[in-house]
Amino acid sequence: MRIRRRSFGDFVKAFFALVALAVLLVGVPGALATQIGWPLPDGVPSLDWLQQEITVHTFLNILTVIVWLAWAQFTACVLVEMKAALSGVGVPGRVPGAGPSQLLARQLVAALLLVGATAASFTPGLSQLGTGYDANQKPTVAAAQATPGLFAQQQEQASGAAAALAEQASHAAAHADAGGSTAQQGDTKFYRIQPPEGRHHDSLWEIAQRHLGDGRRYKEIFELNKDRVQPDGSKLSEASLIRPGWIMEMPGDARGGDLVEMPDEAPNVSPDVQQQISDYARTGDHAQGAGAQGGGHEHAGGGATQVSVPEQQRPAHDTGHQQVTAVGAESDSSFGLPEALLTAPLLAAGLLGALGRRRRQALWQSAFGSVGGRRGMEPPTPTGDAQDVQDALLVGADPEGVRLLDRSLRGLAASLAEESRALPVVYAAWLSNGDLHLQLAQPAGKPPAPWQQGQDQTFWMLARTDAESYEDVDTAAPYPGLVSLGTMDDSRLLLNLEAVPGIVSLSGREADRAAVFASVAAELATNGWSDRMTITLVGFGEDLTPLAPNRIRHLEDVEALVETMEAETRQRRGALGAAGHDSVLTGRTGPAQHTRWAPHLVLLAAQPSAEDAVKLAELAADASRLGIGYLVGTESGDLPGAAWEMEITGQGKLLAPLLGLELDAQLLPAAQQRAVVELFVEADPERETDGPASTPPFLVDISEQGRPAVYARLVGPYEVIGLDTPDGERSALLHEALALLLLHREGVHPRVLSSALWPRGVTDDVRSALLDRLREWLGTDPDGTPRLATDGSGRLTLAKTVVSDLDVLRSLYHEATQGKGVDSRAVRGRLLTDALVLVRGPLLADRPEGRYRWLTHEIVDAQLPLLVADTGLALCAFHMEKNRAEKAIEALQAALRTAPADERLWHELLRATHATGDTDRLTALATDLIGRSGARGVPPRTEALLDELLPTWRDAIAAAG
Repeated sequence: MRIRRRSFGDFVKAFFALVALAVLLVGVPGALATQIGWPLPDGVPSLDWLQQEITVHTFLNILTVIVWLAWAQFTACVLVEMKAALSGVGVPGRVPGAGPSQLLARQLVAALLLVGATAASFTPGLSQLGTGYDANQKPTVAAAQATPGLFAQQQEQASGAAAALAEQASHAAAHADAGGSTAQQGDTKFYRIQPPEGRHHDSLWEIAQRHLGDGRRYKEIFELNKDRVQPDGSKLSEASLIRPGWIMEMPGDARGGDLVEMPDEAPNVSPDVQQQISDYARTGDHAQGAGAQGGGHEHAGGGATQVSVPEQQRPAHDTGHQQVTAVGAESDSSFGLPEALLTAPLLAAGLLGALGRRRRQALWQSAFGSVGGRRGMEPPTPTGDAQDVQDALLVGADPEGVRLLDRSLRGLAASLAEESRALPVVYAAWLSNGDLHLQLAQPAGKPPAPWQQGQDQTFWMLARTDAESYEDVDTAAPYPGLVSLGTMDDSRLLLNLEAVPGIVSLSGREADRAAVFASVAAELATNGWSDRMTITLVGFGEDLTPLAPNRIRHLEDVEALVETMEAETRQRRGALGAAGHDSVLTGRTGPAQHTRWAPHLVLLAAQPSAEDAVKLAELAADASRLGIGYLVGTESGDLPGAAWEMEITGQGKLLAPLLGLELDAQLLPAAQQRAVVELFVEADPERETDGPASTPPFLVDISEQGRPAVYARLVGPYEVIGLDTPDGERSALLHEALALLLLHREGVHPRVLSSALWPRGVTDDVRSALLDRLREWLGTDPDGTPRLATDGSGRLTLAKTVVSDLDVLRSLYHEATQGKGVDSRAVRGRLLTDALVLVRGPLLADRPEGRYRWLTHEIVDAQLPLLVADTGLALCAFHMEKNRAEKAIEALQAALRTAPADERLWHELLRATHATGDTDRLTALATDLIGRSGARGVPPRTEALLDELLPTWRDAIAAAG
């Protein structure tokens, strides 16, 4: 390492700086303490001092306190500056309210350390020691410019950029034909990295953009300076990691006046900086002429901004990533489950929730389509890849993380609305260590409580404990365009696609790009932190529409996309202007109808032609203001109008060097994509099924000879008959494991079982120990067959001798409506009566709080009430055939205790009560039914039935009050 030669003036400056620091840090408090003394009282003052006369001594005390506070602030500034100088990393933090005090401290500390090795890169402008505050705001090298139009792009700038795109595209080809670069060997220039100014951080991209005309030529600067010793002794190793005070050798064709410094031709540069550049130039003989190969491609985005990982100490697990780490703990026993979904907790939670809603919809739609013997009671059991994907969703999903994210974002929007503040532009969110970090496009002031300022003014942070205190609020989702891209340093990144001022391009192999596009589309279509949106897909091989038919639409080609987006862009601009809003953010949570500001996200996987690329760039120039985002695939990585450029590698890495990102990408490969679509297609309520009705997955021998060895009562309070109660605290865990197995007679993957019992992850030995205890507890049948076995796919299954009351209930209803009860009225009545007797309440009614959370993924909570309602309706019909209205009423009331919201039961109860001929009883029932309806009122079909059975019901109820 070359050491800069110190002059006599350096030592003089250091000496006077030392004297000044000693006087200010030691002399001032010493003089105050000895000459004036401590101004505050020694004890607790009484109220009499309020009536005392204000004297000169009182004013002196007040002035003394102010001087003491100023000294304390200056001392804090010195400590902060000294720490930053000795660490040699970046720019020191700001002391609140310091201003000129911190500047003075910085100059004194810099002068003192000027004779040391760390002084060279401490801060630009060290040689200006003694200059005024305003002068110091203009460093030796001109101040770094803000990223042009990246996150605060105004409408007039957008239109100007759009108009220039065609001209830029034509110049790009001409420039390439001319040889690209006009560099002249030997015309060596240098640039000095500037400190941050506001939210802006200098980057190699912007240096290349300003002085080479193309930000993509940052690689040339990187190659010229890679591994060369900087003035502070460190080296440039990554393009995204540069520090203020570093020197960068520039390609020979660099231009920009004073922005590009030449050692021998820089009269406005201090001698110290000239010496630094001169010393640095002598280290680069090996790099001379190595990098001046011009790219010459114009870039409409104008640069890139660093996406920073939140600075904090991170343990191994975090909220948004806890499923990932749990997967890692069990990776040796994955049994072939797709890792892509195991490591995508937010995506898996969205898909699992949407799949559950689709299956419930199919159940309810089928329930109200017919009575008795209806279809759809049991959803089809997936097999093959679809079964593996479903298991992976169950293992990988983090619904709690999704819930906290949604509540946190909506709570932030509600708090800002109460303070009459606009939503800040957010271009990224990080889930790290259980906390949520929002990275803002620019400083937006102090965040509302309980949010806190993050590592700088462009970060707002919400701790997990504070997020858990949020309740559901009735406000629009503020950032529905957030979507997971992957993980970095145990932190999960969500990019806000609708906030990017231009196109986000993705390069890489076609199959790898398709996996990223499918993941993004699937999460956007099913996530839990968006109200509504439109997702337009072009160039996808698999139709993802079944995931969310109301959100996703496919277009055939880029031409149709351009035509569609031109019309929508015009419409949104007009709507914003008419509403008086400058962007969708200012109207999304305001008095305007927020549904008008839902995002439209365009995912174009196919490579657009040069002409179509320019048209898309023109549309995307104003996209962030309109709530429209573009993610476009490209084979070469060179796309006009691309504000952010990313690349997906064959190893699953998502690279964005200009943003400082290298992520483990979140993917949805083609095989898993097809399996996910299959799950949704099978659950489609409009899908026609073959056969009269579905058969339960497990039928019990309901004869006397079919008495089980182990009988578990799940419908109502949980009880196990036929086994001894395990001792110790593991009893609850074993009972929960048995309940999960009983509700899935088709088999349970070991990973699904362990994920249900330990949502935060578990090691192989703990899971194996549980399975051993479970096998020992269940025991074996008389023939020696274990009651807990493993099938050919590695899934855990129970023997037929282990049954539950839910199994018996399903079997009795199936036999009564599709078996022996079809041909024998007496058998049907007996089976239906026996089935209804089994119902003692809701499923697992006495389960302890905090356990059985996996039930939220199940649809049994919808299946059981429908099954009980069907049983009650069938038994009611059985009794009404013989005009036994009282028996029918008794059966319906028993079913209503488990399915109180089933409209069909109330209709039949009204009919059965009407059959008794007791008008007063019917009126009382109608009054009770109306009271249960609440503010929603009586459903139309129920109201029509009341008009038919009791025409005077309105007057009777009004008279009753």
